[in-house]
Amino acid sequence: MKLRYLLIYVFVLLAVGIAGCCVILNGSFSKDIPVHTTAINRFLVRLENEWDGISTDKDLLTESSEVFDYCIIDNDGNVLVYTREDIAKNISSATSGYDIIRDIESDGKVVGKLIVHNPKAEIEKQTNSKIAVFVMALVLVTAVVFISYYFYLKRSIVDPFKKLNSFAVRIAGGNLDTPLEMDKGNAFGAFTESFDIMREELKASREREEKAVKSRKELVAQLSHDIKTPVASIKAMTDVMSLTAKDDEERKTITAISNKADQIDELISNLFHATLEELEQLEVKPEDINSTDIPQMIRDADYLNKVNELEISEVVVSADRLRLNQVISNIIFNSYKYAGTEISVNGKISPDGRYLLIEIADKGPGVPEEELELITQKFKRGSNAGSKDGSGLGLYISDYLMKKMEGSLTPKNTGDGFAVVIGIKVS
Repeated sequence: MKLRYLLIYVFVLLAVGIAGCCVILNGSFSKDIPVHTTAINRFLVRLENEWDGISTDKDLLTESSEVFDYCIIDNDGNVLVYTREDIAKNISSATSGYDIIRDIESDGKVVGKLIVHNPKAEIEKQTNSKIAVFVMALVLVTAVVFISYYFYLKRSIVDPFKKLNSFAVRIAGGNLDTPLEMDKGNAFGAFTESFDIMREELKASREREEKAVKSRKELVAQLSHDIKTPVASIKAMTDVMSLTAKDDEERKTITAISNKADQIDELISNLFHATLEELEQLEVKPEDINSTDIPQMIRDADYLNKVNELEISEVVVSADRLRLNQVISNIIFNSYKYAGTEISVNGKISPDGRYLLIEIADKGPGVPEEELELITQKFKRGSNAGSKDGSGLGLYISDYLMKKMEGSLTPKNTGDGFAVVIGIKVS
């Protein structure tokens, strides 16, 4: 139902209401009270002629042979004949009901009374019934129209608005894949297509943004990888120069260059790994490895020869050789940086037999207990790291790689220092 139809209905309803009021005010619904003067006079003449026969009746209920109802009483107030049970049967009640009271004469004397029933009450009742029916019909039609209009408003405005609201909530929550159902038959039909176009544009914009971010990350990863090559060349040249140095001052300078090259290499490695991890390009391909190969990985990572104890149980584990080597190198390098003490490495099978637990421990100051759970998060370092260089990515990447290999990494403080326990899944 459109608005113009509602306005037409309201106009028609007002017209019908006004017409009905005029009809009621003009008395068209009511009937005139019949007088029957001629008929009453004629009946009185007949009663005078037949009085001797009528006066012998007592309380006789009979059908009216006239166009009116009546009651005949004698001078003593006795009811002789009446035509209705509810008719007035004495002068008092006839007067209160506005009935017609006429004398009945016989031989020039008044012998009784004729009470002609006044149908005013019945006529008023009929009139009120007609008015009630008219008003009830008007109310019912109004109710039906407004109920219909309510459901029209609900279908064409309220429900579509709820859909738009739900759609806006989904958009705000980042769901740009679910299209908005088109329905041009409601009040918001013109907007649904525009809203869905907005969704498509937002989705396309997000995809462009994600593509741009990914491109930047790929560029950073590529540059990081490319920078490592000249850094490796610098390292190689410093190694050669240290062998041909002429004096201690020159060796000291070459060593400083070598150390800075190592620092640059470490920072570039961290940046490279972090970028690749965000791009989900750190491939981890576990394979069966004999634990007897792990000591060699540790010796390769321990270029300062700080590991003085190395004992690992023999078992076949599932791990990515390259990534496991990277994890071990990160842990040992951290020990070099923050502890600088001797390192012990012990590997044993877990009580449930599912993991090979390798504990790499030093005798450094450790990490505050409340920070142990934080240092494996991205860019998190212990508060006691001081001025030592670091980006907070080494343990984060190591923990990420161990989880990719279905293993674990747990930092802890020991009584003598700090340790990292890596759990490698047993095949």
